[in-house]
Amino acid sequence: MVDERERRVCAHIAQREGELVALLQALIGFDTVAASGSELPALQQYLAARLERAAAHVTVDEPDPDVVAGHPFAAEGFTFAGQPQLVARFSGAGRGRTLLLNGHVDVVSVEPRDAWSVDPFGGEVRNGFVYGRGSCDMKGGVAAMTFAAEALAELGVRLRGDLLVNTVTEEETTGAGGLVSARTLQADAAIVPEPSGLGVWIACRGSLLAAIEVEGRAGHAGLARRHHSDGGAVNAIEKAVYVLEAIRRLNEEWALRPRHPFLAPAECVTTAIHGGEWMVSHPARCRIECHFEYLPGQSDTSGWGSLVEREFEAWIADAAAADPWLREHPPRVEWLLGAVPPAEVAAHEAIVETLLGAQRDLGRQARIGGLDNWHDGATLITEGGIAAVNYGPGDIYLAHAADERVPIAELVACAQGIAVAAMRFCGVE
Repeated sequence: MVDERERRVCAHIAQREGELVALLQALIGFDTVAASGSELPALQQYLAARLERAAAHVTVDEPDPDVVAGHPFAAEGFTFAGQPQLVARFSGAGRGRTLLLNGHVDVVSVEPRDAWSVDPFGGEVRNGFVYGRGSCDMKGGVAAMTFAAEALAELGVRLRGDLLVNTVTEEETTGAGGLVSARTLQADAAIVPEPSGLGVWIACRGSLLAAIEVEGRAGHAGLARRHHSDGGAVNAIEKAVYVLEAIRRLNEEWALRPRHPFLAPAECVTTAIHGGEWMVSHPARCRIECHFEYLPGQSDTSGWGSLVEREFEAWIADAAAADPWLREHPPRVEWLLGAVPPAEVAAHEAIVETLLGAQRDLGRQARIGGLDNWHDGATLITEGGIAAVNYGPGDIYLAHAADERVPIAELVACAQGIAVAAMRFCGVE
């Protein structure tokens, strides 16, 4: 049951729906496109000023790159120049658990711009939705968690444990921002309000990136081909078909394995093919680029994807062995920077049960599930030992899309759910 204090907090948030929408519109208005957005520092300072007015102790700084040095997320020479991270602490009265609210404020490109029916940075309200780049992924969630913390402070709700509001960058690129949080912050649990449609998501798949180089032999395309053993041309694009067929069969194999209760099967998706040097020449090389998603149960003892890498390499080698040319010139698999680990928490974790209970008591559907893609919460789990779950507003399939949008009703509901969960998880003095 929702008690009187919780009811008062939820009513406060609902009555200030317009202010919550305005907060999201302000966040959308900052150009924080990953790797190019120049207004990331300005957005973090904007949030810092708000949270300081709510009596939080706030720090905004560019972390020392040594914090992440040597990790797969941080290439040699990586720095946080122009990428400040924010931590706002609402100190508790004591004897309570600490809850971390973590969200990223960088967004993906708005291109192709002509596919949008609205200004991607305008925050237009239409038919009960707020439109704009990042509205769903995940400035909507950042607005909701910020507004929840502000509401508790404004109403004088003193938590026993600390409440941390943490906004990071680099989620859409390297993952280094979340890594800093995992290595420098301590909390008993975390809520990451990526768009889950208000479901409580407790698992996510990991990712790998690979490029497969297929070798051929150049030659005139207008001449009858001789056998390759006689020096004849070999079409690298045609030979790449063996690799593509191997990928198709591997995906079928993965789909037949025992299913994860909340996640789709592992999959390798071919995302690009590059080949050919001249219109009338047999291509000498073909490069296939792939994106993998794999399950927590497929990770190695360190939590990463080396087992998947070896399995994939074996499948490609078997495919090459079926062709005389490829047997002699086997495709080369290169694993690229950008790998992220899968993660999951138990359904009986306190933060999971707290969020599900809050949903039920607020008269909403209490749904448990998983995110088929990766998120910063996985790093909080694997690197920080923090039980992290997704619980946020919006439809994940609108993330990165033109006319990205988030329902206003879910913004309000998410802020209410986070506020009630914080009161129950941290305790109220």
